[in-house]
Amino acid sequence: MDNLKIGVVGLPGKWSTETLADAIETKTGFRLVIDMDHVSLDLETTTLNYQEHNLCELDAIIIKKIGGQYSPNSLDRLELLRIAENAGVKIFSNPEKILRLIDRLSCTVTLRNAGIPMPKTIITEDIATAIETVELYGEAIFKPLYSTKARGMYVISKKDGKDKVRKAVEAFKVDNEMMYIQQKIALGGRDMGLMFLGGRYLGAYARVGKKDAWNTTINSGGSYASAEPSGEIIAMATKAQDLFGMTYTTVDVAETENAAIVFEVSAFGGFRGGKEGLNLDVATLYVEHVLAKLNSAKPTLVEPTILAQNILKNA
Repeated sequence: MDNLKIGVVGLPGKWSTETLADAIETKTGFRLVIDMDHVSLDLETTTLNYQEHNLCELDAIIIKKIGGQYSPNSLDRLELLRIAENAGVKIFSNPEKILRLIDRLSCTVTLRNAGIPMPKTIITEDIATAIETVELYGEAIFKPLYSTKARGMYVISKKDGKDKVRKAVEAFKVDNEMMYIQQKIALGGRDMGLMFLGGRYLGAYARVGKKDAWNTTINSGGSYASAEPSGEIIAMATKAQDLFGMTYTTVDVAETENAAIVFEVSAFGGFRGGKEGLNLDVATLYVEHVLAKLNSAKPTLVEPTILAQNILKNA
């Protein structure tokens, strides 16, 4: 058993967070779920405090969820964790790397610059351009820059007529100054999540959408199943996740009539798809990976007698 103190930043009571905390406790005997709602930073003492714990004194922190919903506030929370990192706490995944994934636009630009195939997408603040995009795509999905599990996303169709399209675009614009607009693609009711740990491909699960839902998310009634992506898809997803250097992540991929495309690389990556789709205990694998990293970073102690012998030999 490793005598290490590893905390989990997540949502108390949620399955993935508690499963990860369980796996850590099994391996180390220590358990701490950190709710960022109640973390405070004291710059005078350079302490990051949660309950009776100074997080700067932990050996490591695994970030499972930074909050219930993605928002600019999520970026602020990650900045707080950089204080612990600066104090020597190993954080998985690195907060600066997560910062690049929480903002959908940042993730998209990185993927696009690397030539990763993606759905047709237009990003604009201009309402007229957004309306023209709906006309061009026929059906378009309007996505907030900060969201997960399809929260806050809307499908706008030109079939609704110009007046309704304009009103729908204007309504979306109220809370989304920068409009992220993606062509709605026929997915055949399923897409895939390819899992990576330390850059190594673990396996893939499928999300199977509910019959009357436009997306495959579990929030919309979807379910998990096993998946066997082709070597070409695995290579594409591997290239996509390599761009971000996450400790653990999933790459959302869909097969279309023409080619496979990447929707996004996850900032946190879920465990339930691996469990229900493949019966894979991702949480335990994650903890074992972190422990291996921590133990490999420990200095190797040399016995004094051997050290003395080497000094005498080299004298």
